[in-house]
Order: sequence, then C-alpha cells, then structure tokens
Amino acid sequence: MSTVPAEVPTGALSVRSQAAEDGAAPLAPRARLLPAMAAVYRAQLSRARVARIPLLFVATFQSIGIMVLMRGVVDGGSEARAVVAGSTVLVVAFVALNLLAQYFGQLRASGGLDHYATLPVPPAAVVLGAAGAYASFTVPGTVVTAVAGSVLFGLPLGQLWILGAVVPLAGAALAGLGAALGLLAPRQELATLLGQLGMSAALLLGVLPAERLPEPIGWARDLLPSTYGVEALARTFDPHPDWVAVGLDLAVCGAVGVVSLAVATWAYRRAAVR
Repeated sequence: MSTVPAEVPTGALSVRSQAAEDGAAPLAPRARLLPAMAAVYRAQLSRARVARIPLLFVATFQSIGIMVLMRGVVDGGSEARAVVAGSTVLVVAFVALNLLAQYFGQLRASGGLDHYATLPVPPAAVVLGAAGAYASFTVPGTVVTAVAGSVLFGLPLGQLWILGAVVPLAGAALAGLGAALGLLAPRQELATLLGQLGMSAALLLGVLPAERLPEPIGWARDLLPSTYGVEALARTFDPHPDWVAVGLDLAVCGAVGVVSLAVATWAYRRAAVR
C-alpha cells in the first residue's frame, strides 16, 4: 500500500524557503486602526488611573478655587456663566493639554517612541488612543467642577448633560494640541514649558469674561481651541439657550480637534523616524 504525500502549494514552499534562508519568521500583519487604538486607549487609561489621580484632584481643586475667588468679584449674569464654563474646561486643559504634552515629551526624550515604532501599530492609533484616554480621564473632574460652580453662582443644573459633548470635543482639540507640542518640542523641558503655557492661556483666556478682555487679547482667545467648548457650555446656562449657536460652537471645536489630532499624528511620524 503506497502513501501519497499531500500537495503543498508552491507559494507556501517559497515563503517557507525564504523564511528558512533569512533565518526569521514572516512578520505579523499590521494591526488595524480601530483595534490598535482601543488597545492603546485601554493601556493609557489604566496607566492614567494609577499615576494621574492626584493630578486630577489638583486640577479640580484648582478650578473650584478659581471660582471661589471669582465669586467675590462676579455676581451673576453672563460673567458668572463664563467663569463656571471656563473653570470647567480648564480641568480638561490641565490634563489633556498640559499632561499629554509632558507625556509625549518624556516619551520622545526617553526613547519610548522607539518601542511603539517596532510594533505593527498605525501611528494614528497611538496618538488617538493616548489622546482619548487623557480626555476621558477628565470626566469626573469636569462634572464636579460644573456642579460646584453652578451651585456657587446659582446657575441651572438642567443642561449639564451638554458636558457629554463638550468634554470629548474640547478634549480632542486640547489633547491633539498637547500631543503635537510634546512631539515637536526638541527637548523634554521645552515640552513641559509649552504645556504649562498652553494651560495658562486656557486659564486666562477661558475663565475671564470675554467682554472684559482687551480686543487684541480677544483675538488670541478666538484662536484657542478650548474657547469654543467654553462658549458652548456657557450658552447652556441661559434660561433659553440658543441651541443653534451651541451646535456651531461644538462644530468648530470638533473641526479644530480633527486638525489638531492630524497634526499630532504627523508629528508622531516625524519624531518616530528620527
């Protein structure tokens, strides 16, 4: 009784022969964007929960402290709405802009980008996953700040559900800016400085009422990504919110987020190949 060997495709033989000659196994296929982004998001969120909780407490305490100080000079009206909205979004700026700039600056200085570069992960997945994790991490602080500010200034609480749109959109815009600053800065110390300056700009231009700012500074305020999240949140404190204006502010904030994340992805590719 004879045994007939199974046929092996010629292509498989050539791959095996080539792998044997090279002394290495074929590389795994490149990961798809969404699964890779989800994996980076989970890893970064887990890391942030362990290492960033004290900093989130500081960001929240800082914003509430600013509102307490402003309560002595602002009685109510549009100025109170601007203070509460600006202080709420400031929590997002502290974490998503400041800390993310420091994180990517440290990652670049320590050679951590080399580790990501060896993985079959799209560059956009690294940037989007990290940015999404840092933005999500701000949710508890923004809710606490918004509720505390509304109670402090006597503002209505019924429209705070808008935070479900303001936090991700403003977080995306600020996280993209923070990641780009951290990746483009030539030194880690400069990345930290730029992150601090960005957060300071969000503090001064977001918390202070726009009508009290000089006109040139008002132009700078319009260029800040978080401004449109602040404006959208502040409008919802009105007795009868202008939802069309709220939607336009959120649309601008989302568009800025797309651009800033695209720039951050380009900056990541640029830094990873160096």
